Amino acid sequence: QVTLVESGGGLVETGGSLRLSCRVSRMVLGFKILAWHRQLPGQEREMLVRMTNEGYTFSGDSAKGRFTMSRDFAKNTFDLQMNDLTPEDTGVYYCRVLDHNNQVYWGQGTQVTVSS
Repeated sequence: QVTLVESGGGLVETGGSLRLSCRVSRMVLGFKILAWHRQLPGQEREMLVRMTNEGYTFSGDSAKGRFTMSRDFAKNTFDLQMNDLTPEDTGVYYCRVLDHNNQVYWGQGTQVTVSS
């Protein structure tokens, strides 16, 4: 069983930044995919950024130019740096991993609120 715990969410003003972190109970190097998603109010969950085991990243349209993903093998964490936030970014942010058996694991989510 793999557990993921997000941290770093909270309240920030428009134009501000937040850094979310996902702590994984196993070595992050052992997963095929690391990813960040979000669910905005009244909308379906969307993928923001994903990273392959080789370190290649792919960003969804909402993340391009503002959100950056990184990983730390020593800490078994991967982060999402979010810049230039707007109220439209308010929602619940989730981390996800995909292992080599194609099993998906999700974190519990962390709330991000951007005030106008």
